[in-house]
Amino acid sequence: MQKNKTISNNKFISERSKVGINTVNWIGVYTLFKREVMRFLKIYLQTILGPALTTLLFLIIFAMALGRSSKLVQDIPFLELSAKVAGNITDLLLPPLTAIEFASAFLAGAVCRGLFVGVSVSLLVLFFVPLKIYSPLVLIYFSVLSCSFMGLLGIISGIWASKFDHIAAITNFIVTPLSLLSGTFYSITILPENFYIISQLNPFFYMIDGFRFSMIGYADSNIYVGGAILLILNIVLYCITILMLKSGFKLKA
Repeated sequence: MQKNKTISNNKFISERSKVGINTVNWIGVYTLFKREVMRFLKIYLQTILGPALTTLLFLIIFAMALGRSSKLVQDIPFLELSAKVAGNITDLLLPPLTAIEFASAFLAGAVCRGLFVGVSVSLLVLFFVPLKIYSPLVLIYFSVLSCSFMGLLGIISGIWASKFDHIAAITNFIVTPLSLLSGTFYSITILPENFYIISQLNPFFYMIDGFRFSMIGYADSNIYVGGAILLILNIVLYCITILMLKSGFKLKA
């Protein structure tokens, strides 16, 4: 019975994917987005306050000790793995949503969560130092793209991972090193030429650099180039996410 329902939904999705934007299942996208938002709000101690306090500790120990103001991108929402491990990923795949709709809903939820964490960190920091915004538009742009980048990375990693050990490996060997080597606590202009070039290959550097410019008006690189690179990386990751969902990679038996 469930198999027949899945086949029927797949046929419906394939037919609807051939039509234009007017046939987008907006109710389904909003429902999935709302589900994700309600999920992380229900466990806000883990999903919002936890990352906010961790980031605040980094700021207190490193940034304030060095007399600098900075942000550290560290939290990454691995959206798919919990559902896979809990065994309810099938419930998410059964609704008649295309891969684009599915990815967009989860991405919107990830961006929403990231912005919640960012606002929480900012409110906590206000107890220690005054915050001044040099360019609100740049702050919004890099905030959304940074949250989107981390969200897409989380979706891809969650789909790929089979157990939480895989996620721990990604966090320990990719996310954390790239965060610490992104120029958060130093200017990459003081690095030797080879390391300076390597730092410019780090996508986390452009997130940090964008935040820094939005706050104090200083950047180690061209802010327009950094913004374009982040936009391109988001598009690439979004396409990869859609392809993984369409193929059912590690999601469908």
